[in-house]
Amino acid sequence: MPATLRERARARFDAWARRRMPDTLPAKFDRRRIYVLPTKFGLFFCALLATMGVGALNYNNNPALLLCLLLGGAAIASLLQAHLQLSGLEIQAIGAEPVPAGSPLQLRVHARAEPGRERRGLRVDADGASSMLSLEAGAGEAVLAIDTHVRGWLDPGRLRISTTRPLGLARAWAYAWPDAPLLVYPAPETGGPPLPTGSGGSVQSRLHPAGDDVHHLRDWRRGDSRRAVAWKASARRDALLVREFEQPLGAAVVLDWRALTGLRHEDRIRRLARWVDEAERESRRYRLLLPGQPPLGPANGAAHRHACLRALALLPKEAGRDGPH
Repeated sequence: MPATLRERARARFDAWARRRMPDTLPAKFDRRRIYVLPTKFGLFFCALLATMGVGALNYNNNPALLLCLLLGGAAIASLLQAHLQLSGLEIQAIGAEPVPAGSPLQLRVHARAEPGRERRGLRVDADGASSMLSLEAGAGEAVLAIDTHVRGWLDPGRLRISTTRPLGLARAWAYAWPDAPLLVYPAPETGGPPLPTGSGGSVQSRLHPAGDDVHHLRDWRRGDSRRAVAWKASARRDALLVREFEQPLGAAVVLDWRALTGLRHEDRIRRLARWVDEAERESRRYRLLLPGQPPLGPANGAAHRHACLRALALLPKEAGRDGPH
């Protein structure tokens, strides 16, 4: 069958098999959602049994006929067993850490099964990626590496859980369409100008025991280092005083969308994404200004980085008019 015809047939089957609404996890597989069909080896086995049965009847060979019936019974039992491998299986949740566009996204599929029944050879397929699902003590997960190409929300599409156990004669499978889009960050720019220097506002500082400048003197507390004691001032006050230092933090870096007017829409996003990563690596406080959105920051840390990259990832695809900040 040509690839186009195969794709059309698969699309029509998906449209027929798909539920009217996306699945709300957890999604449990019952007999209405499980399909069973012979594999290529199963079809060959059926043809072999038919030939064997015709020969046994033609020559009135009772042992051969008995063997044919036993093998046929084993084949039917394998169909039921393949169905039972999926019956009662529950997809509890899916999730993945955001990655830049172009990097593989590690999709984790968490599943649970009713205890007391051994389930082996379960395979999970999604968006061209596949992985084996290992269930231990009734629960387990599969990790699939999904290719990413564009920023924004990524719909993993359908999840296909299948098995050919125990004999490989039949394939049982079931579908789930979870309503759980995954986030893909914009791909950072390669090369380009360095991070802008800090600007806007006065230099901030914070108390730090290893700072450079003395901030003030305070009373000694249990646990203070002896090296921080101001002995001359303590002698004058007749009480132990401790020096408190401060560490300059520097001015916050401003990452302004409007300052990149010479670049195209997507190139602006990629440059800002690179600058966000550079500011995090240098432990700099930064502020992100995007059109039509409230300012983000100044701050730093994993939560602030995620908020900035998420805002960049979800910007409209088309270049729009820059709004006020």
